[in-house]
Amino acid sequence: MTNIFAEIITIGDEILYGQIVDTNSQWMSAELDKMGIRVLRKVAVGDTQAAILGAVQNAQADIILMTGGLGPTKDDITKTMLMEYFGGQLVLDEGVLANLTRLFSMRGREVSLTNREQAMVPDNCQVLMNAVGTAPGMWFEHGGKVYVSMPGVPYEMKWLMANRVIPRLREKFDAPTIIHKMIKTINVPESTLSDLIEAWELALPPHIRLAYLPRMGQVRLRLTGTGRDRAQLEAEIQAEMAKVMPLIQKYVYGFDDDEIEKVVGQLLVNQGKTIATAESCTGGFVAHQLTQQAGASRYFMGGVVAYSNEVKMSQLGVQAATLQAHGAVSEETAKEMAAQVRLRYGTDFGIATTGVAGPDGGSPAKPVGMVWIALADADGVEARKLQLTTERGLNISLTNNSVLNWVRMRLEGL
Repeated sequence: MTNIFAEIITIGDEILYGQIVDTNSQWMSAELDKMGIRVLRKVAVGDTQAAILGAVQNAQADIILMTGGLGPTKDDITKTMLMEYFGGQLVLDEGVLANLTRLFSMRGREVSLTNREQAMVPDNCQVLMNAVGTAPGMWFEHGGKVYVSMPGVPYEMKWLMANRVIPRLREKFDAPTIIHKMIKTINVPESTLSDLIEAWELALPPHIRLAYLPRMGQVRLRLTGTGRDRAQLEAEIQAEMAKVMPLIQKYVYGFDDDEIEKVVGQLLVNQGKTIATAESCTGGFVAHQLTQQAGASRYFMGGVVAYSNEVKMSQLGVQAATLQAHGAVSEETAKEMAAQVRLRYGTDFGIATTGVAGPDGGSPAKPVGMVWIALADADGVEARKLQLTTERGLNISLTNNSVLNWVRMRLEGL
């Protein structure tokens, strides 16, 4: 089985300056992966001939896909550089000129001399007609490799990839099947996870690889299988998942595109349960996450963002004596918040967050990153203390993950 590799070269000073985000290479990588073509490397270069030429010369893959630098202005030099590199010369392509004329006519304009230059293409390339833009794509074959140059405008690049490039790549290359399967875990360190599954990981067959992908208190385990027979490969991956799941079941909240808030919402719907939120340090983020899902009104009844002590008392009924004796960031306050929001909204679950999100506001007794979360249901109310980081945004996300995962585990009886 021969692997087929691709490289992506993104051209444009605006990407290097951080003025725009390179979404093109991400989209192309996903499409190539569907075809069984592995992306070996991504490179971003500026609008200079030396930078573009260096990236092309250093490319080691079977397929080199380039975007950017094909506009009509003087800073767009990709076409000229490629023409010189492959030893051709620019010639007028009547098909491209006709396409330009059609597009400009639709806009009530005539083709200018500057735009007419876009109809000049290297005579040693195959022109990829661009039905949605003025710059054509170009397909070169040299030294056993395929080089494709496309405009950097995302909708033009996507149209050319879908309608011109991908069909040609399928014809030219016999790529293997690549299948990914993601197991999503939460509230377990990557090192702990690795220890738990070490024997299973070492016994994986060589055509199935495992990657650890940590993110915001979660670790995604990505299984990647490569083969010729899709059905057989899917069966093999499922078999490996069946082996590993008993080892890590309590940490697994979902698979593939699942997110913790989506899983919790579906569990609430399936069990006919409802929930309400009382938030301080997370500022409504938990409620926001829960209500991102379509149909959230079936399980989310409402929430209170009680940042000040006055609001905790007036809107949630937290006792002044509790706040005076223990403070806002305490087990006692978190419990009252969760119990009161459940009572006031008439829900099955009430959850609460209160803490020092940071980056300042901490004390020796209650440092930055100390958070209390609480969960109230028909069996009573419990609270847990989290000691997180000094980074505010991360603390909010980690708190959200922890409290929602607690709800998930309660719903699943874990």
